Amino acid sequence: MFTESTFVFIALSAIFAYSFYAVLVAGQLSLGQAGFASLAGFTAAALAPDPDSVGDLPALLIAIVIGMAVGAVTAIVLGLPTMRLRGVFLAIATLAFAEAVRILIINMEWTGGAQGMSVPKVLEPWMAWAILALVAYWFWRQGASGYGRALAAIREDELAARAMGIDVGRHRLSAFIAAGAIAGLYGVLWAFYVRLIAPEDFGFAKAIDGLVTAVVGGSTNFIGPLLGSVFLEMIPEVQRAIGIEAGWIRPFLAGLLMLLVILFLPGGLASLLPRRPQRVAVDGAQGANALSRRAHPAHGESVVNLVGLGKDYGGVHANKDIDLHITGGEVLGLIGPNGAGKTTLVNMISGLSRPTSGTAEVLGLHPGTAAVHKVAAAGVSRTFQQSKLFGQLSALENVMVGGHLVGRPTFLRRLLWLPSARQDEQRLALHALRCLERVGLEDKQTTRASALSYGDQRRLEIARALASDPSLLILDEPAAGMNHVEADALSDLIGSLAQDGLTILLIEHNVGMVMKTCSRIVVLNFGEVIATGTPEEIANNPAVVEAYLGSSESEDAT
Repeated sequence: MFTESTFVFIALSAIFAYSFYAVLVAGQLSLGQAGFASLAGFTAAALAPDPDSVGDLPALLIAIVIGMAVGAVTAIVLGLPTMRLRGVFLAIATLAFAEAVRILIINMEWTGGAQGMSVPKVLEPWMAWAILALVAYWFWRQGASGYGRALAAIREDELAARAMGIDVGRHRLSAFIAAGAIAGLYGVLWAFYVRLIAPEDFGFAKAIDGLVTAVVGGSTNFIGPLLGSVFLEMIPEVQRAIGIEAGWIRPFLAGLLMLLVILFLPGGLASLLPRRPQRVAVDGAQGANALSRRAHPAHGESVVNLVGLGKDYGGVHANKDIDLHITGGEVLGLIGPNGAGKTTLVNMISGLSRPTSGTAEVLGLHPGTAAVHKVAAAGVSRTFQQSKLFGQLSALENVMVGGHLVGRPTFLRRLLWLPSARQDEQRLALHALRCLERVGLEDKQTTRASALSYGDQRRLEIARALASDPSLLILDEPAAGMNHVEADALSDLIGSLAQDGLTILLIEHNVGMVMKTCSRIVVLNFGEVIATGTPEEIANNPAVVEAYLGSSESEDAT
């Protein structure tokens, strides 16, 4: 029923699907892989030595090196200008590239034009499956590494990933380069198996086929492309076995399956397999001390210095002429009515938003000009007003992403099974567990973030922010959704963090909690500072009482 060529095409289809998987795990939708594959296939076929002179396997290996190099370099050239694009815009740009490559190859004499190029058949079935095993191994070892978690974080929430210190642009480009290299590998293997390669082998239908295979199989589990390939490549064989020769059935079923997967099984066929999230023994948490810790600013040392800071949206002044100085070890409360500009202000401090006037200096950097991940690397960590957790990752994995800056890269060492990689991963996991313990979530380490209660999600976000060992911790309404008991516990936690040397900027509508927790309070109204002082001074300030504290909203909060 199944011929030798069937098994080879399963392997080749899976390899091509992995070129889509490489970018899907980072939240990218690229359709340029067919273009990478065609350039690599034709170039390798033209430049590789004759198998009769050097042997089949050496000729194939040389061709693979050429093809993967062509694919990777082309991905760099295409990726540098397109990595700023997202979603459908990236898909359209990369698809246009693939079509341009196809037309170019048709009109080149050395490629044989539309007729294609003859290539000696040297690829044996065992070679195809051995290469597939190496590709699958690469992504298996990538998944549980710091690099793999960073890509997953980017896929889940790019803004939160930036705030955790992940260089999103560099990681996206590296994923794109991997996609180009693997697509180039596929192009070479295809060329050296089918004997005659033509531009039409790498058209739009090929790109869609690779995407469908990756999505149906599963784009969040390394085994997904293989499952998708086996499933889809078996359809024609089953048709022939039962005597149905209609060629339209496979593309029809592929399209239908993709629709069903998107609607009812977003994780693809691989999501049906049991997932074993990483778990750390609670009694081993003391080992987390092995991670290096940064030196926090001393009491009285400048942490944040804002002079005349402002942010305009058209004619609307979200913030205007903000002068603010925060020193080491201080717990500063930032309060004000809804729409007063509190979140806009902390977005500028953390580098997520560029000010339109004034200057800001945070831990020696100027957030208006420094990239967000560099601001995070300087020691700024934060939570968000609307929770931005990585929903498909476990609680422990979320916090390990938060520790991206304090952990050491392990991916390449994991490929070689070096003991130091396992030790560093364990060290980071223990550090993450300690952060979970600090917020009372150590028993939820294997629970997906999306499955946690709202209150637990807020605590998990704090644990993730703590994992980077920040000098400045920005908490944006962390007590939202918490009852009085939980809010009191959070207040005690903030106090203990300040004793550890952290500087904390707290935005909160629970005024009673702010008065209890903070050493100094700043009040905003209509984007301007209307008062600053101790909790007692703020509580007795007539302007504050009129603008905020005397409102029924505040009375409810207290």
